[in-house]
Amino acid sequence: MWMLHSATMLPAFWLLFFMGTCIRLSETMSRDEKSKLRIQVLEMFDHAYRNYMDHAYPADELMPLTCRGRVRGLEPSRGDVDDALGKFSLTLIDTLDTLALLNKTVEFEEAVRRVVKDVRLDNDIVVSVFETNIRVLGGLLGGHSMAVMLKENGQMVWYQNELLHMAKDLGLRLLPAFNTSSGLPYPRVNLRHGVHGPETRTGTETETCTACAGTIILEFAALSRFTGDPTFEAHARRALDFLWEKRQRNSNLVGTTINIHSGEWVRRDSGVGAGIDSYYEYLMKAYILLGDDQLLLRFNTHYASIMKYISQPPLLLDVHIHKPLLPARTWMDSLLAFFPGLQVLKGDIRPAIETHEMLYQVTKKHNFLPEAFTTDFRVHWAQHPLRPEFAESTYFLYKATRDPYYLEVGRTVLENLNRFARVPCGFAAMKDVRTGSHEDRMDSFFLAEMFKYLFLLFAEEEDLPFNVEDYVFTTEAHLLPLSLSTASNSPAPPVINSVVIEELDDLNFEWTCPNTRLLFPDPAFPRNFREPIRSAVDKSCLRPIAHREPGMGRPPLRAQDFMANNPEHLELLRRMGVSLIHLKDGRVQLVQHATQAVSAVAAEDGMRFMQEMMELSSQQQKEQLPPRAVQIVSHPFFGRVVLTAGPAQFGMDLSKSSSGVRGFVTVAEPYNGCSELSNGEIVAGRIALLQRGQCMFAEKARHVQKAGAIGGIVIDDNEGSSSDTAPLFQMAGDGRNTDDVTLPLLFLFHKEGNILLEALKEYKEVEVLLSDKARDREAIFKGKALPGALLDGTTDGAEEEDCSTEERDHSSPAPSEPVDQSQVTTQEQTAGDSESVQPAEGLGSYVSVDAGEEPPADEDSNNQSVDSLMADWQEDLEAFKQMEKDEL
Repeated sequence: MWMLHSATMLPAFWLLFFMGTCIRLSETMSRDEKSKLRIQVLEMFDHAYRNYMDHAYPADELMPLTCRGRVRGLEPSRGDVDDALGKFSLTLIDTLDTLALLNKTVEFEEAVRRVVKDVRLDNDIVVSVFETNIRVLGGLLGGHSMAVMLKENGQMVWYQNELLHMAKDLGLRLLPAFNTSSGLPYPRVNLRHGVHGPETRTGTETETCTACAGTIILEFAALSRFTGDPTFEAHARRALDFLWEKRQRNSNLVGTTINIHSGEWVRRDSGVGAGIDSYYEYLMKAYILLGDDQLLLRFNTHYASIMKYISQPPLLLDVHIHKPLLPARTWMDSLLAFFPGLQVLKGDIRPAIETHEMLYQVTKKHNFLPEAFTTDFRVHWAQHPLRPEFAESTYFLYKATRDPYYLEVGRTVLENLNRFARVPCGFAAMKDVRTGSHEDRMDSFFLAEMFKYLFLLFAEEEDLPFNVEDYVFTTEAHLLPLSLSTASNSPAPPVINSVVIEELDDLNFEWTCPNTRLLFPDPAFPRNFREPIRSAVDKSCLRPIAHREPGMGRPPLRAQDFMANNPEHLELLRRMGVSLIHLKDGRVQLVQHATQAVSAVAAEDGMRFMQEMMELSSQQQKEQLPPRAVQIVSHPFFGRVVLTAGPAQFGMDLSKSSSGVRGFVTVAEPYNGCSELSNGEIVAGRIALLQRGQCMFAEKARHVQKAGAIGGIVIDDNEGSSSDTAPLFQMAGDGRNTDDVTLPLLFLFHKEGNILLEALKEYKEVEVLLSDKARDREAIFKGKALPGALLDGTTDGAEEEDCSTEERDHSSPAPSEPVDQSQVTTQEQTAGDSESVQPAEGLGSYVSVDAGEEPPADEDSNNQSVDSLMADWQEDLEAFKQMEKDEL
């Protein structure tokens, strides 16, 4: 399906029809190379785990930039994100079975003892039922499974099911959430007081996401079968049965959000990403774990509809459950990256390969998967909280195909984590994948899942302490033994509302868990699916000229000739499989279904028409420039501090400069830059700092350029403004020809600009790099020793770790529908300021301080000495230099 919406459209995937272009053969990877990568995974895990234990435990999570634990209530609220935190040492519990899988038996035993001794679940705190189930209950059950396995092998003989007892205690604390007429759980529960009553501070919610209610069965069923108490499994099945009954019967799809009392769909968009994802995953995996054929029937029914309406290889697009041919949005979220792995489990390998390859190309384009990205692979939401789903699908595809290509994909994931996310105290989430700025968070799922799947990807059979084929992975990658399927105390599946399940036939089991060795006798088979996807994303391969049928010339309708009120044009669109929809806001939406075209040639004409429409509409819009980066590279920052900056529509285009512009900063006199500079001899050869206001941006640029400056940075005079909260914008010209401005001019909000001014006040000489995005220090210093003395005064040439360049929240990652770009290009005026500004691409907040520096939270902290900000880094820098010497 093709769609043109708000002057954007899907990319030209007619490339799928032309195999064999730009083919590159996958080379095998030696056992030694795999071993090195596996050892690297272990070192990275140790770095993250050790820093959590040293700086955060017993807190729930590590804050890797400020090297301390995140305790709920003591840190500024992050909204629903904090519902995962319950003051129960979340990261340690989530990591238990990862320790066992990575052969860290000593650390695992010590961690179990700590959990049993230190963790308390009777906390007066409101938590997410979903997150607590998959992370904490799943973590306790996975840890129990590992402890039982080790005990059977003669280790941990002291273990007496302590983790299982804690798991049952937690399960009982979650049960009050299921006290609804529908059986769907409340989204939140108070660990001490339950749901109802004023002391619970919850129980008033009326809706929950489908994944939140449908991702319970594995953990609750395992708890029932481990303990012999059928209550937990019965409640989880009741919720799952209710969701099945509420599916849209014509499309067999489910919505994203449902009313927990009435069962009415609150949000009727349907996809395989945020809000629904693990519901589908648990139907399949619950069949595998519990052996219930009804669950496989349900999964297969849903899956057929997903492939009919949502899957448009390699894309997975949300649709409306009542009108499944109508797309619901023009972007995808990163949580859908799990789906190729589930397709492997299903046995549908081809679309898994195609979607995974699309995700890989987006990853290479932006270093990480943005939390949301458009159908033409631009950033929609730039955050990346170190999600593991892409690594998960990479592992399952390698397991299915044994194609060494996926080992190279894993290598890319490792390298990007080390280059862009690693900081002295762990790994920091990316606040903006375009600029490389960090966020002070390291979610528990990073340790629970990422390193587990990467270790399995590079491990040989003899490297594993047990056979993973004996376990099923939960959505949090916790390990539950398949032996639970034969537990004698398992209850019979309940019959809800006397619903009769259709009789199963062989078609329901078709292509489920196949022998992949029979599917891939030719190693080039998966490669032939990948290559066209790669070409479509990175545009590195030109489209070959298609053979056209005799008598068929140019497309019957050109985009520049199209008129929406012309009946003849509408008929031509229909023949090409293109339909036109008038939206309520006055915009027009074009959708193409190639299968509805009158012929294959007409379908190709329709694709060409859509491509022309995209090009035409993009020409009619003013280009929205992405944000730029101001990176402080002098002592004692050495490239770790990255400030998100707004671009200018004139002057030097930093995106076309491989090295950016580097120089020392100087405050211009006058500071507003609205007249000829009085300190031109000082500004010459430097980057001038200017205050916003009193004249046009282009006028400021001309004055500093005349003084000999090599660049300019305009700092907002609106005290307290920050890219964290204000929409980033690009500086417009003054209406005149600005070709005479050749230097780069960037804009910093007050908060980010104050960081730069404070550094200049403290250190006198401050050198910065102006570029399109943060650069790693190897690129900045070209392999040479870092300039200036480190904190201890030495210059041994050891470079520091790179910190340059989007929670397991199952709510939709974007707060609003995509904005028509043609409606956001109008200039806006600021009171008392004659400069005109325009919103830049990717409106949102950006974290501006990396690698250990905590951004100032208020005006008082803006005056904090840079020395105090740097003091906390000294110990970590020493360890960092030692790691560099060890070539880690």
